[in-house]
Amino acid sequence: MNQKNGLGRLIKQRRLELGLTQRALAAQLGVEASHVAYLEGGKRKPSLTLMARLEDALGVSRQQIFLLSHPEAAAVVNPADAIQPIQLRQRPANDWRQFTADRAFVKRHQITRRELQAFKELGLLGYVLSRHQVLAILTMIREPAEA
Repeated sequence: MNQKNGLGRLIKQRRLELGLTQRALAAQLGVEASHVAYLEGGKRKPSLTLMARLEDALGVSRQQIFLLSHPEAAAVVNPADAIQPIQLRQRPANDWRQFTADRAFVKRHQITRRELQAFKELGLLGYVLSRHQVLAILTMIREPAEA
């Protein structure tokens, strides 16, 4: 990663606006200060758990953190399709279960347990994905890296 690291710039900007040192932010996040430095420098990407902690500590949405961490996902996950966390809690709890319960779809597209877990975690971020978006993401992550 390089200096164009949008997530790192955002973390540093919000940290400074809040008057926090890297060490103080690290303490709030439950990580080492070096980890905050790596995030700000674009050398690491936060886990989903850390994204939630960053949201709480910096007042930045997990969706924004996710898209800055994984800009390649912006092409298939439209932020306009995202729902706010409060609305997510108000949606029926079985939305995700209905998707995974479609065994024919899962089998037809050979979706692995690990891939299902990744889509579940996207759901936890507040995204509701259409079947078309799921297939686009699967295609993207399954393509071999270009040499």
